Amino acid sequence: MISTKGRYALRIMIDLAEHGRQEPAPLKDIAQRQEISKKYLEILVKTMVGGGLIVGTGGKGGGFRLTREPEDYSVGEILDLMEGSLAPVACLSKESEPCPRAAVCRTLPLWEEYDRLTHDFYYGKRLSDLIAR
Repeated sequence: MISTKGRYALRIMIDLAEHGRQEPAPLKDIAQRQEISKKYLEILVKTMVGGGLIVGTGGKGGGFRLTREPEDYSVGEILDLMEGSLAPVACLSKESEPCPRAAVCRTLPLWEEYDRLTHDFYYGKRLSDLIAR
């Protein structure tokens, strides 16, 4: 399941693509347009800046903007940054130890196929696809 962190990050990215292209978009404006608490947005944008998705500038006229064009972002990279692993089961997570039952697990092929499908789906969608709607 995608948490509010992932869902709100996508909303922030769409907002910046629509409103932060010419000049940085102030966080208070994003919060108002997206109806998300400014306090919660501060937490999210810190992660997004750290992950290189967006950049922020302070002071008068400051705010946030994308680091790339919308078509250069995949939904998958945004969700991976905000959610961590999207693996359906712990044994497929990059952070997990190798599963001692992998060689005999009858369900592993099911989870691997599902993982590939969701990965390909999210990485096949671009931020620009979400804006075009």
